[in-house]
Amino acid sequence: MPKLPVISGIEAIKALERLGFSVVRQRGSHIVLRKGSSGCVVPNHHELKVGTLSGILKQAGISPDEFIKVLRP
Repeated sequence: MPKLPVISGIEAIKALERLGFSVVRQRGSHIVLRKGSSGCVVPNHHELKVGTLSGILKQAGISPDEFIKVLRP
């Protein structure tokens, strides 16, 4: 498994949108994305900790390799 980078919440949302997720709603600083029956919650922070990003990817059902490929095209 590759090492996950420290990125912002906006960068994570953009990468998830490239993977087919769309923003459903927002409450405060937390943005909910959905793709079919799977979804995830991304906090809109300046920096996401690696553990937080790992949890987001588990919620979304995406491998870290797949995420890193679309992170910076």
